[in-house]
Amino acid sequence: MPEPMSRLRADWSPAVVWRGLNKPVFIPAVVLVFGLVIFAIVYGQTGGDAFAQLNAIITEGVGWWYVLAATGFVVFALYCGLSRIGQIKLGRDDEEPEFSTLSWFTMLFSAGMGIGLVFYGVAEPLSHMMTPPVGAGVEPGTGEAGRTAMDLTLFHWGLHAWAIYVVVGLGLAYMTFRRGRPLSIRWLLEPLIGRTRTEGWIGHAVDVVAIVGTLFGVATSLGFGVQQITAGLEFLGWIEGTPTFTIVAIAVITGMATLSVVSGLDKGLKWLSNVNMSLAALLAVFVLLLGPTLVILQAIVANTGSYVASLPGQMLETFPLANDSWSGDWTIFYWGWWMSWAPFVGMFIARISRGRTIRQFVMGVLLAPTAIGILWFTIFGDSAIIRQLAEGDMLVDGAVDTNTSLFHLLDTLPLSTITSVLAILVIVFFFVTSSDSGSLVIDILSTGGDTETPRLTRVFWSVTEGIAAAALLLVGGSASLTALQTTSIATAVPFSIIMALACISLLRAFHYEVASTPRYVRARIASGGDVGSAVAEAVGAAEGGGRSTGWRRGIRDFSATFAGLSKSSPQPSTQQETGEGEFLVALHTVPSEAVDVDARTGVATYDEDRAVQDPIAGEVFDTPEFAASHAGHLLEMEGESKPREEDAAKDEER
Repeated sequence: MPEPMSRLRADWSPAVVWRGLNKPVFIPAVVLVFGLVIFAIVYGQTGGDAFAQLNAIITEGVGWWYVLAATGFVVFALYCGLSRIGQIKLGRDDEEPEFSTLSWFTMLFSAGMGIGLVFYGVAEPLSHMMTPPVGAGVEPGTGEAGRTAMDLTLFHWGLHAWAIYVVVGLGLAYMTFRRGRPLSIRWLLEPLIGRTRTEGWIGHAVDVVAIVGTLFGVATSLGFGVQQITAGLEFLGWIEGTPTFTIVAIAVITGMATLSVVSGLDKGLKWLSNVNMSLAALLAVFVLLLGPTLVILQAIVANTGSYVASLPGQMLETFPLANDSWSGDWTIFYWGWWMSWAPFVGMFIARISRGRTIRQFVMGVLLAPTAIGILWFTIFGDSAIIRQLAEGDMLVDGAVDTNTSLFHLLDTLPLSTITSVLAILVIVFFFVTSSDSGSLVIDILSTGGDTETPRLTRVFWSVTEGIAAAALLLVGGSASLTALQTTSIATAVPFSIIMALACISLLRAFHYEVASTPRYVRARIASGGDVGSAVAEAVGAAEGGGRSTGWRRGIRDFSATFAGLSKSSPQPSTQQETGEGEFLVALHTVPSEAVDVDARTGVATYDEDRAVQDPIAGEVFDTPEFAASHAGHLLEMEGESKPREEDAAKDEER
């Protein structure tokens, strides 16, 4: 039987699929998901009160931790991207990126927060302007409040949000494509807790938390998105929102997402992401050109500078003495929301980032979406703020309507019907890509990290997201969705701790890899020189960056001594005795604690046992991921070299 046909049958066979599931993760996750959905539906107001109390406990009890952790993740991401760690390839050393830069960017952006930009692009800046935090000290509804509103909005959607995704995405890409581990959240902790605990109940619990947070995050976003689509169509006067329309809308979006997730990354999601980013860009250019163009262009520059300038003061701000709930309603909510989405977005970004270096990954994921966010929020947010300050017609009954604020802005511009339809299409496609990638990520987790998951389980998770959203909207409305959203954010409490431990764990692995990877410098034997002098000069130049004098000469001399060469080798009398030529010198970073220097002779000795050790050395996996990874490649090369060494030894004996 041809392989494609056998694979197709296995994908849709319940018995085969059941055998491939990671049951200690799949079963508890399914029970928790359906149990919490039923609770939110059946108990209605009581459940809503319970979830509201849970949200208050999170805000007041661990809000400070969310703020501290989010800033710590920014520091971690920048350190990895800007240090020597950034040179590490997420895959084999000779691998090229799997997707083009443009396709890679559109996919990570569409899955990451593209829908949020459409949903909050107008509403959030207006909300902050009309109701700024008490601690900001600005008058609501003024131009000064508008400027503060943009700073706060960009803070929520900028570096901090994407740094949270970097932690998970970078760790997964490294552990899977570089070290050959399954594509699962649990393996981020292996360098810290070891393989046995990672494969035990601790690892199972980590993956269950990730599945629950991801599914509830996607389901609630789907529900809120359908509400915005309904509001947009009602705003145009095309429909009247009814339960039937809600079911139809969710069914259509879920169906599109299911078709996309079944077709795979290369076909469905890649195509949808590229099309959707093109439509979103078209909408943004339209608003830019037909709105207050010159003012918006000036605002782009001003907002960028203001964001950078205000970032140090905002990143650790918790407004401890404020008597309002603004920080909990916005900043702490966002940090918890991004962390609850981190397993989903991080794993998806990792899945599409094979072959890139850590520096490319960090700069691409951290900086590029932040720049696009600044452009988007400036175009839509500042346009709305300018309109509100001039005309005062952007509010509904004196308040910001999140569902219709975008359509109110488009209604002030020409061709409002066409642009409103375009906006609805962008919302639909963004939700399809989010649901698509979310289903794929959940499926990977439930199968133990298998990147080629069966289509049957992909359909199961995609349909489950749609059913959860539809049931909650029809029975409990927005209150039930908010309750489920609170549950999703609550998963960020344990997951934020997992992420902090993952940073420590990954740094252990990164530092070993940096320490074991040599730097190469070119040495040249000058006329009348010798090898020792050439090596010392090259090392001194590499370490000192220029002419080796004073203390730099000391470094050079120590380097030469450490390499087993004398500080001043006898100089040959003629060029013919040494010749001239160039060669490469491999430099290994050696920790000081692994070096002993004899005080009498100045000779240094190196103790390899005290050097940086590989925290996950010697672990081999019988999986396709390991075989395709850098670690698997090294093991394969080592296996091929052993017979050659044995043959050479036999030849030498003969």
